[in-house]
Amino acid sequence: MSEERKQILSMLSDGKITVEEAERLLEALKESPQEPGDTGGKPKPKFLCVVVNEKDEKVNVRVPLALIRAGMKFSALMPEEACSKINKKLSEKGIELDLLKLKPENIEELIAAFGDLTVDVGKEGEEKIRIFCK
Repeated sequence: MSEERKQILSMLSDGKITVEEAERLLEALKESPQEPGDTGGKPKPKFLCVVVNEKDEKVNVRVPLALIRAGMKFSALMPEEACSKINKKLSEKGIELDLLKLKPENIEELIAAFGDLTVDVGKEGEEKIRIFCK
């Protein structure tokens, strides 16, 4: 039995999570692949990068994609009531996202797509904002 499964069952027996939450976590573990899908020979991206080059300011943000995966596992711990409240607040801001429908396989597809993502903002050769994965 994996360490993660033992932790989930231990939290359930200690009353820290409900049966439904334990079931969602166990499903997330079962569906989560150990290795993301084939990237066609390209190296797997490890970071989502945002670079801003302005006259007076330079910003370079690197977000580990592993953080996104960890967030997915964390979201499985949230009670449905909390997810509903978050969904409502996001909807008020114009973001239609249902946290209850997010699955680990969806995040792996998203991360795989990040490998081909590059967004440049600015004139040719003078990009002020770049968003890419590496």
